[in-house]
Amino acid sequence: MPTARRPRLLYVTDLAYPARGRRYCDEDIDLTARLRAEFDLALCHPRDAAALMDAFDAVVVRNSGPVLHYQEAYDAFRARAGALGTRVYNPLHGRGDMAGKRYLLDLTAAGLPVIPTVDRAEDLGRLPGAGTYAVKPKAGADSIGLRFLPYEELAGLAYGDVLVQPRIDFRYEVSFYFVDDRFQYALYAPDPAKRWELEPYEADEADLRFARRFVDWNTLDHGIQRVDACRTPEGELLLVELEDLNPYLSLDLVPEAVRERFVAALSESLHAFLKV
Repeated sequence: MPTARRPRLLYVTDLAYPARGRRYCDEDIDLTARLRAEFDLALCHPRDAAALMDAFDAVVVRNSGPVLHYQEAYDAFRARAGALGTRVYNPLHGRGDMAGKRYLLDLTAAGLPVIPTVDRAEDLGRLPGAGTYAVKPKAGADSIGLRFLPYEELAGLAYGDVLVQPRIDFRYEVSFYFVDDRFQYALYAPDPAKRWELEPYEADEADLRFARRFVDWNTLDHGIQRVDACRTPEGELLLVELEDLNPYLSLDLVPEAVRERFVAALSESLHAFLKV
C-alpha cells in the first residue's frame, strides 16, 4: 500500500535576527529538527513566505522578528494567505500583539489585570501616579521606540500611534507558555534589569488562573501564546504583553522532559489545525 503523504509545513523564521539575549537560530533549528519526526518541513525568511506558501499545507510563523522590519512583505503575506485560504499558524485573527498593542487599551477598559494604558492626552488622569511613564508605539515590538518620560512631558506627545503606561516598580517578570489552551511551562527573570536571564518558575493555581484569562480572551483555538506579566511589590500580577504572533519560547532553558512534552503538544496541535 502507498505510504500516506506527510503534512508539509513552511516554517517562517529569521535565523540571522540579532535578538538581545536570545538566539532565534538555535531555537528554530532544534524545534524543526524535532518536528521533522512528523512533518515535512522547509524554512524560509519572512520576506519569502508569500511567494513560497502555495506548495505547503500550512505556514508556521515562528521566530520571524519584529514585523516593523519587513512591514510591506508581512502585509503582502497576510493578504495572499487570506486570498488563497492558506492555513497560518498562529491563525491571523489573534487579538494580542499580532494585531498591534491596541489590545492593552481594550483590556484596561475591561478592568482586567493589565498595566493601565491610555492613548489620548485627555485620558492621562486615569493613570496612577508614577516617577516616569513608558511611551511605546502601538505597532512596536522588541522594545523598538520605547521611551520613558516624566508626567509633565506627556501632554506634548503626538498621540494617535503611541500608548502611555506608568512605569511599574515590579519584583520580577514571569512568562507563561501555552499551546492552544494548554499550559506548558513558565519562566521568570529574577532580576528586573535582566529580562532574558530566565529561570524555571513553578506556577501555582492563582498564576494559571491569571494567565488563562488572557488566553481565553484571545479566542485562538490553535497556536502558541506567551503571557508576559510582572509581579508588583504587593504581590499582584499585571499583564505586560500577550504574545501571539511569534513568541520566543526559551526552550533551551527548560528540562528535556518539558521540551519533549512541548513538542508533542505542538505536533498534536498542528495535526488538529490541519484538519480544520
